[in-house]
Amino acid sequence: MASHAPDGPFRPSREDRDRRIAAIDIGSNSIRQIVAEVFPNGEIRVIDEMKAAPRLGAGLSATGQLDEARMDDAVEALSRMATLALQQGCKRIEVVATSAVRDASNGQVFLTRVRRETGLKPRVLRGEEEARLAFRSALAHFELGLGRSIVMDIGGGSLELALAADGLVERLATFPFGAIRLTEQFLAGRTGPKGVKKLRKHVRAEVKKVLPVRDWRGAAVIGSGGTFTNLAGMFLAEQGIKVRNVHGTRIPPHEVEQLLEMLSHLTIDERLQVPGLNAGRADIIIAGLAVAAEVLARVEPREFTASRFGIREGLLLEAARVQAVIADPGEARARSVVGFAERCHYEVPHAKQVQELALQLFDAVGERIGCQPDERESLSDAALLHDVGYHINYAEHHKHSFHLIMHADLLGIPPDEQVVIAHVARYHRGGEPKRKHTAWAELDPDSRERVRRLSALLRVADGLDRGHAGAVERVKVRWLDRALRLTPVPRRASDPLRLELWGASRKAGLLAAVAGVPVEIVAPDGTVIQD
Repeated sequence: MASHAPDGPFRPSREDRDRRIAAIDIGSNSIRQIVAEVFPNGEIRVIDEMKAAPRLGAGLSATGQLDEARMDDAVEALSRMATLALQQGCKRIEVVATSAVRDASNGQVFLTRVRRETGLKPRVLRGEEEARLAFRSALAHFELGLGRSIVMDIGGGSLELALAADGLVERLATFPFGAIRLTEQFLAGRTGPKGVKKLRKHVRAEVKKVLPVRDWRGAAVIGSGGTFTNLAGMFLAEQGIKVRNVHGTRIPPHEVEQLLEMLSHLTIDERLQVPGLNAGRADIIIAGLAVAAEVLARVEPREFTASRFGIREGLLLEAARVQAVIADPGEARARSVVGFAERCHYEVPHAKQVQELALQLFDAVGERIGCQPDERESLSDAALLHDVGYHINYAEHHKHSFHLIMHADLLGIPPDEQVVIAHVARYHRGGEPKRKHTAWAELDPDSRERVRRLSALLRVADGLDRGHAGAVERVKVRWLDRALRLTPVPRRASDPLRLELWGASRKAGLLAAVAGVPVEIVAPDGTVIQD
């Protein structure tokens, strides 16, 4: 589980600093560094990151060697990364090299230069080791404890597959199907679908030897690497969804085929204009998508999930000798949400009380106001997190909650859903959603309506615990022709619930607007409360 440490409140203790590790992945396309603190429960708290794109793998297919100028760029980038790791006080620096260095006849020359000029000591990974690290990372970031799963990592020089059942690896496979390598072999100097067709046929013939359809059809698929983060970015841009990061995006396989078809008819310059596509990947994205499309066509999952975590995070866990916990559906998400709430020092009794009351309201009226069943979990998480903004300041804490949730790394929650959760928490108090609120106005229409529905329920639930006393045991709900009537039942018969009744009454306006009828808050003695 990875999280980014915000400034200020999360200053590391000496013990935390002792866990600080740097991991550097020297890939065929890019070199990426992560500096993080790794905890015994598998949590990875990111401190800093650095990236360079010297494209060590460029030209390798033709010459069999790493280009001198690209090696110069790579060594310079690694020197900066070594300096960053030392300045950040890392106790260990783990450096690995993958496909390009592994396959190049002068790979050892490059490694000698790196050791001499930077002080770093890279080790060259076999393809199967890459696949295992990618799986280790996925296990820490996704719920892979039930059923079959495939972790697919596409780099610049190779494709790695980890095939697992119930969280345990059954097979590791590696192929020379990286985005740079295949672009040079099949697509160099050409545009259009003809080269893509030949490329796909080549990939298909090899993948089918490793993936028997009978065993792996319908498996959950996790995709890591730049191909998948760019794919997720383009997919979300198509939907008009703006997110901070694309990790956890769930994508139907047919979207890959559609994007591949569209991009294969564009020139590189035209691809540069495609929203969500990183300019540095415009020339190699088609090959990466073609590989992904072939694996997905073989497995036929209903959807697959993009991960922005991969070999580096697996390397961190390995270096710290931490084994990620195998999680069944829902477990990782729940642990992640609660863990984030705890880091924000949330008020547990109030958060759980509001969560319970909000879910009671959802179950009673959700369907009538247009809620879908899968929105229940979004409301549950928003209710638990609605007051995390207290961690910054009481004043406008609902807005602080929004920003904290938007920037949290929450496992098991797709980015578009996380945006909704952040907005629902933001509107638990204060003004109702309005067009002049830029972030809300930028949501797609379905998401805006989802936020209105769920925040309407959360506002009333929060009002029903206005004193943070847990005085309401449950809510009786009656939907009359002329009104929606809510009657809170006290935990103690003698409790008049004055504060709770007042709080719910003054926050019921949005629910009335969503329901299309007035909302009456009724005292246990039958009195209708007037705000």
